[in-house]
Amino acid sequence: MTGNPGRVDVHHHVIPDLYRAALRDAGIGAAGGRELPAWLTEGAVRHMATLGIATAILSVSTPGVAFVRNPAEAVKLAQRLNDFSASLAGEDARFGWFATLPLPDVTAAAEEAARALDAGADGVTLLANNSGHYLGEHGQDALFAVLNERGAVAFVHPAELPAPEVDGVPPFAADFLLDTTRAAYLLVRNDIVRRFPRVRFILSHAGGFVPYASHRMAITIAADTFMTLVVDKRLGIKSLKEFVDHAQKHPGQMSYGTPGAGTSFHFNNVVMANKLGIRALHVPYKGAVQMLQDV
Repeated sequence: MTGNPGRVDVHHHVIPDLYRAALRDAGIGAAGGRELPAWLTEGAVRHMATLGIATAILSVSTPGVAFVRNPAEAVKLAQRLNDFSASLAGEDARFGWFATLPLPDVTAAAEEAARALDAGADGVTLLANNSGHYLGEHGQDALFAVLNERGAVAFVHPAELPAPEVDGVPPFAADFLLDTTRAAYLLVRNDIVRRFPRVRFILSHAGGFVPYASHRMAITIAADTFMTLVVDKRLGIKSLKEFVDHAQKHPGQMSYGTPGAGTSFHFNNVVMANKLGIRALHVPYKGAVQMLQDV
């Protein structure tokens, strides 16, 4: 992507004729409960001018290529879509592009991500779910390793939920937001964001329900994981090693909370403290909820 600095639209869907034909052949005429709109380069440029957009990043929306049941054909369609976007961006500097990946085939997706990013893609589009396989599930490390190595942008976009539609509620109106939220939850819950820190995620539609459910999600993740160590940010501690060093230098001045005396959390903390040579005050709570609220 090149061009003058200015307003950048990172959510600009492209519908090439080759994609419309593939969808039509599969009996798909709508996405998210809405009919596929017409898309022409000239119309996109006029739209950009009206809204003062200097650069638009092209991406293919749901269903991506997951509707293609033959994995090899899904790869070919993804490659054709990416070659189309690359060509258009090469001809007009006002356009950039996010690559389409043939998920849920992780190996093929990693290979196409590498090919597209090396060819100049500005990032990749990751649908929140592909045929019911959610972004952030276990087994996707090969893809995230490629993205992390290149410091890639990952544009997370919802797909239709792997569940029946509710009569009278088009998927794009509410289900899309839930789909993005599910993916965001798993990306954090399964440690993707921490283990692949150079991947720069963009959650479409302002993050779905994440801004409104973040506290609920955080509490659930904290209670769901085996052990969570949260330290007062004023201490400036950023790793377990730094915490241990600080605690050893200040014996008896640290305290730790657990859901209650005699719980597995209490036992684990005692074992850890003994092994690391730490003396700390135990603060037993009457359950995990009260402890997490204080945190």
